[in-house]
Amino acid sequence: MKIWTFALLFLSAATTGIAAEAVSQKPLNSAPARKWEIYVLMHSHNDIGYTDIQPNIAKKQAGNVLRALELIRQTKDYPVGARFKWNLEVLVPYENFHAIATPEQEKQFEQAVRDGNIGMEAMYANLLTGVCRSEELFRQFSFATAVGRRCGVKVDAMSISDVPGLTWGVVPALAQNGVKYISNGPNANWANMDGDRIGYVRVQWENNPFYWQSPSGREKVLYWGSQGGYSIGHGFKSITAAVPALLRRLEEVKYPYDIVQLRWSKGDNGPADEGVMNAVREWNAKHAYPRLIIATTSEAFHAFEKRYGDKLPTYRGDLTPYWEDGAASGARETALNRHSADRLLQAETLWAMRCLTEAFPAAEFAAAWKNVFLWSEHTWGAFNSISQPDLPFVKTQWKFKQAYALDADRQSRTLLERCIPKPNAEAGAVDVFNTSSWSRTELVALSKATKGSGVKDDRGQAVPSQRLSTGELVFLARDVPPFAARRFTIDEALLPGGSARAEGLELKTTSLSLKLDATTGAIVSLRHSGVAAELAAGAINSYIYLPGGNVKDVRPNGPAKIVVKENGPLVVSLVVTSDAPGCKRLVREVRLIDGLDRVEIIDMVDKLPVRAIEGVHFGFAFNIPNPEVRINSPGAVVRPEKDQLPGACKNWFSVERWVDVSNDKYGVTWVTADAPLMELGGLTANLPRGQSNPNAYMKTIEPSATLYSWVMNNHWHTNYRADQEGETTFRYYLRPHGPYDAVAAARFGLETSQPLIVMSAVGEKPVASRLRVEPANVLVSALKPSDDGKAIIVRLHGASGKDAVAKLTWSYPVPKTVWLSDASEQPLATATEAIEVPAWGIVTLRGELQ
Repeated sequence: MKIWTFALLFLSAATTGIAAEAVSQKPLNSAPARKWEIYVLMHSHNDIGYTDIQPNIAKKQAGNVLRALELIRQTKDYPVGARFKWNLEVLVPYENFHAIATPEQEKQFEQAVRDGNIGMEAMYANLLTGVCRSEELFRQFSFATAVGRRCGVKVDAMSISDVPGLTWGVVPALAQNGVKYISNGPNANWANMDGDRIGYVRVQWENNPFYWQSPSGREKVLYWGSQGGYSIGHGFKSITAAVPALLRRLEEVKYPYDIVQLRWSKGDNGPADEGVMNAVREWNAKHAYPRLIIATTSEAFHAFEKRYGDKLPTYRGDLTPYWEDGAASGARETALNRHSADRLLQAETLWAMRCLTEAFPAAEFAAAWKNVFLWSEHTWGAFNSISQPDLPFVKTQWKFKQAYALDADRQSRTLLERCIPKPNAEAGAVDVFNTSSWSRTELVALSKATKGSGVKDDRGQAVPSQRLSTGELVFLARDVPPFAARRFTIDEALLPGGSARAEGLELKTTSLSLKLDATTGAIVSLRHSGVAAELAAGAINSYIYLPGGNVKDVRPNGPAKIVVKENGPLVVSLVVTSDAPGCKRLVREVRLIDGLDRVEIIDMVDKLPVRAIEGVHFGFAFNIPNPEVRINSPGAVVRPEKDQLPGACKNWFSVERWVDVSNDKYGVTWVTADAPLMELGGLTANLPRGQSNPNAYMKTIEPSATLYSWVMNNHWHTNYRADQEGETTFRYYLRPHGPYDAVAAARFGLETSQPLIVMSAVGEKPVASRLRVEPANVLVSALKPSDDGKAIIVRLHGASGKDAVAKLTWSYPVPKTVWLSDASEQPLATATEAIEVPAWGIVTLRGELQ
């Protein structure tokens, strides 16, 4: 047996396939020998719909699992290291298999998992994590955890393939699911640092493993980006051709470790490379080193951490992802999916609040959540969705993809409606439910069939109300307690109240005033009674159309027609109608509500189906000198540059709910309800079509008080949609304030996306607070019945960025025991009355009812 050695020889990008095999078979003896151990992680990259329509992909991936069981049996007598092992890159292939498997095949699968021959990975699918809701991240990991429990193993590793970058909130979500490792294999050309629109992710992190610390600092996971991403096997005829070239590359970049992670797949959605086992057996019989070891992801990471864990650096920050820009090619469905996730959370909360006698439909909620995940999955279109958009295959693929968002919308509405008796227009009273952990005051709307124009609260006091131009009756529901309802009665004799008014191009309430520009329709003045400054710097809510990628070509909307829609006394609004490039029409409504410190903006874009490169943006220029910008990304609050890992995207950012722009005296919290993408300081999302050069992307970014909501584009050359047509609505909320308050920003973001819920009054009095949490800087991010129906699950969030000690007060039925738990919902340790909640951290509790 011999030990191979390699010179520092660089193979060019063209040296792939058989040519690379010919070059790499010749050992060179000019460098010291290293005892390399190469862990070969065999898998199929799961692109749900890229290479074929989604049902056919499901069949292929189910077939891969069935074939894996056969190959495990066939190679069980091979030497250790050469036996076949299969990694389920994500959980969806297991579900594809589960749908067709016989009971015997299920048993074989579970045994293979227990034996370590099949590696279960933690992610449900290769998600665009930046477009997810925080709780969506938690839930999608929990499915693999549940399957692991069924198989009797702990799922402690996740893989993500193709996708460059991950939101920081992945780290606490993984920790809550007991996952310790991230194997990242982004889109890549193995021989250099190129990849398709991946920015600096490979340049910075490929084979540069580190411990990634959570926002709270209490958890960490081991992140390891593999050399050549997930697709090095696409460029070589065999694994023995790839290994010498791989090691030369590692020597070239001075890779300091002797353990190597080699992702091995053969084409997207492809089958296992069945030649690997014999090749490894023959290689290891001839060579002591490099030693090839067919392994699971968990096995490779355990070996690496055991040897090198104490030598690895620790970093904290957001690895702001790059591919989320494609979500704006399906803007309407992306908005639907954001609301479906919020609606599911509210439906779960109402179920816990109302203690319905019907058993909690955990399976139905799970099915709805899975559709939410599948919309967030990274495959939006087919491989030829841009080059051949009119092919039946491309159109059919889109219909399947679109159905995930449409089905999640339908399922979430149905589940919410099961908790809500439909309001009765003849009834004289309604109950208004608050699904949040703090008291709320919000505008509530009743159908136009509701009789009466006045409203009084449960103390008999009149509350402000108004008939809108649509015929709806709206009123201000004040001080609705946390996780409770408050009753309001319709009274014909009461007069509406409020002091809001519309005057020409201006709207005014007791605390806010704004003015529109007569020509553009944008907001050119914004003032708040508590802030001694003009908050508009130029234009707020300006329409900006960018054809192509040159920012010099930007085009605004045409002349505006502005009319008063609502004229108070509670609600006032102006509607701006105009022609706009790329659109049939553009309609923007700006409104104020007396008693609420917020501006509401409703922008309707009636889109033309443009296939030439385009981008649609709305600009928000705030007059806030020396600004600090804070972005609520999924599961975290990120200050650009300061809270970003090296290699993170800076051309655009993904926003979960809100962005705050403040100095030490005042600021504005900006909520984007429907569109997740934002640019800071300029139109920096101007990189259409293929971008393989990392240097095309921004390396640094400066603070700015100007935000751009990037709502629509067709920038990609593959995978996403070529055009989008019809009406899509984008809503924004602005809240001027004094010094930055993290809790107030978090509350505002949740209030605008999880509204108060109205139902017909039932019983003698409305539901009392199911749960109260102190102090105020601890928010409840989830409240639901446990899936087993025996407990209440509470997820606490340290939203202030400061450590806190929380106390919970329950109403009937009071849990008999409260346990510390995690995303598994299992009891882990008895909780004390004082529950420590770390800054930015997450704590999950299980309150036993039985």
